[in-house]
Amino acid sequence: ENQNNICPKCNFHMRIGAKRRIEILADSDSFVEYDADLKPIDPLKFVDKKSYKKRVDEAEKKTGRTSAVISGECTINGLPVQVVVFDFAFMGGSLGSVEGEKIVRAVNRAMEKHQGLIIVSASGGARMQESTFSLMQMAKTSAALKKMDQAKLPYISVLTDPTMGGVSASFAFLGDIIMAEPGALVGFAGQRVIKQTIGADLPEGFQRAEFLLEKGSIDMVVNRSDMKKTLSDLLTMFYKDSQVS
Repeated sequence: ENQNNICPKCNFHMRIGAKRRIEILADSDSFVEYDADLKPIDPLKFVDKKSYKKRVDEAEKKTGRTSAVISGECTINGLPVQVVVFDFAFMGGSLGSVEGEKIVRAVNRAMEKHQGLIIVSASGGARMQESTFSLMQMAKTSAALKKMDQAKLPYISVLTDPTMGGVSASFAFLGDIIMAEPGALVGFAGQRVIKQTIGADLPEGFQRAEFLLEKGSIDMVVNRSDMKKTLSDLLTMFYKDSQVS
């Protein structure tokens, strides 16, 4: 815990919640949360082993929140920025309508305030209980980020363990800079599905952050303890270049 939930011997990065992530990245007492009242509904009246409504209620009791993301504004080493942080503890950090809406609102705030955006992903992908409504969030968030790109405002994507499915297939891989924590599992389909599909063994370390860096899919692998300084250095560079106030 004193080393940000990193093993001091092997450097294994344990999973952490969204609140802990914000504590590590944001300056003390600088974080202001937005849209905390947004809550998912059940338009499809979806039921598998449990109803979607029951799953949401259980996730709320478990985490004390109404969605899989916390969004807001903070400073990182004095630099203002909009942040969206996923929490895997809420239904596997799945992307639903509320999560997509929070991301778009964060993008809009970044454009209004002429600030950058950081999204920290930890997700199994699109939320199956919302079906097409969930898949639509991939296009919705990507379109919003395109507007941010046209406004020449920086978007930094941070991939943590795991970042999979529709999240990796949309906003997680649209960053101006894409960084990942050591050992993070990042990909679209799972390894078993891929192996069955292509009928071949997969390389060692496939879908891990270091493998993706080697193949050029991401820009850097950054230790959690160095993440805050790395982000502030990048924001300083971007803000200077784009004259962000």
